[in-house]
Amino acid sequence: MNPELLADLSRIVAPDRVLTSLEDLIPYSFDGTAALQQLPGCVLFPRTADQIAAILKLANQSKTAVVTRGSGTGLSGGSLPSPDCIVLCTVKMDKILELDRANLTLTVEPGATTLQVADAAAAAGLFYPPDPGSMKISTIGGNVAENSGGLRGLKYGVTRNYVMGLEVVLPTGEIMWTGNKCVKDVAGYSLKDLFIDSEGTLGIITKVLLRLIPKPAAKKTMVATFAQMDRAAEAVSAIIAAQIIPCTLEFLDRTTIHCVEDYAKIGLPLDCEALLLMETDGHPAVVAEEAAQMETLCRKAGCMELRVAKDDAEGARLASARRSAFSALARVAPTTILEDATVPRSELARMIRFVEAIAKKYRLRIGTFGHMGDGNLHPTFLTDERNKDEMHRVEEAFKEIFDEAIRLGGTITGEHGVGLAKKSFLPKFAGDAQMHIMRQLRRVLDPNSILNSGKMFDPATVGAFHI
Repeated sequence: MNPELLADLSRIVAPDRVLTSLEDLIPYSFDGTAALQQLPGCVLFPRTADQIAAILKLANQSKTAVVTRGSGTGLSGGSLPSPDCIVLCTVKMDKILELDRANLTLTVEPGATTLQVADAAAAAGLFYPPDPGSMKISTIGGNVAENSGGLRGLKYGVTRNYVMGLEVVLPTGEIMWTGNKCVKDVAGYSLKDLFIDSEGTLGIITKVLLRLIPKPAAKKTMVATFAQMDRAAEAVSAIIAAQIIPCTLEFLDRTTIHCVEDYAKIGLPLDCEALLLMETDGHPAVVAEEAAQMETLCRKAGCMELRVAKDDAEGARLASARRSAFSALARVAPTTILEDATVPRSELARMIRFVEAIAKKYRLRIGTFGHMGDGNLHPTFLTDERNKDEMHRVEEAFKEIFDEAIRLGGTITGEHGVGLAKKSFLPKFAGDAQMHIMRQLRRVLDPNSILNSGKMFDPATVGAFHI
């Protein structure tokens, strides 16, 4: 990196917050996405929005790429550096700034973890529902940039549903606040929604105003096992048809069940093809009624066994079967590629069968788990990136899986984002008109394409469209 630029950056954030040595850069050369790595030019740790604004003004002048990073837990290559870029790491901006009980809001810096946010809300007797699997280490800024989901998404929605306002530094260095604490606000465009799910391509989030809700008074957790995945899907359809919306309605396939049990020793039955994790929460009387209804519906669908947690401790242990799925699968092979494809839930059983057929066709080992209540499944490839032939088969399998998801009326990603890993699939999903508008938006907000260059679509295609 240009020594003069490095000197200017050091004056903005202080020399001890600038990393340039090879051994310091290597940990920031990858994120949670398998088989992708690229060294940056330097890593910066700003503390304020003003520092970030000054960095972006310099980057714009020199046309230097900037990639924003939190904890690096992303699974689509969204925080992967581009060559010789500035990695702008926001983990030092981790303060809980305000908890406003009167308005049920929480204002927080982007480097605070999702767990910190949830714990701060809980300490005040309130509830922040989004719970991505990486919530212990993922940052709220990354959650907003990727519009993260989680196990409670069926009932409570995703990150977007809880963002009321954002402070954002634009690529030109301007600082903008969008949104407020008002429950109703229809003045002008909803600009905050542009930055949610923008994957760091339109601006850098420096403050987040979050909506909180009252904490549910009671919760009950159940696990049901089935001899066929179709039976589990029937049970889910029956639960939704009965107008029950559980806070959690998750599934694991046989491969995942065996890996989880070997890893976590929860006591899961190993003679089944599918496992459903179900949680209902709310008023104690409603929880008891819904739990009883779900048990009846699962038994009518032919479940092999149904276990109801006796208390919160047992409920947490049963829920850990789903929460530990990725960790359990990651122990099996040198490379674990966790994907996500979403289909209408009426098509979920068909999509799961398709993934099983693809695994056989390409001679691959795939464990599948995910959010059966909202149609979001995670086919997880257990492979070895050093095996070039097998990785080629993995790529071909991905193409067929995403093509099938689109054919069934679904999407190429329900919560992990496009990033680098899926940008080749985006045009087929989005179509020409949407791609045109997204490129125009990017061009207006980031005329020099410095922010997260190469993610979602190639920089060369951004400048080809003008307003």
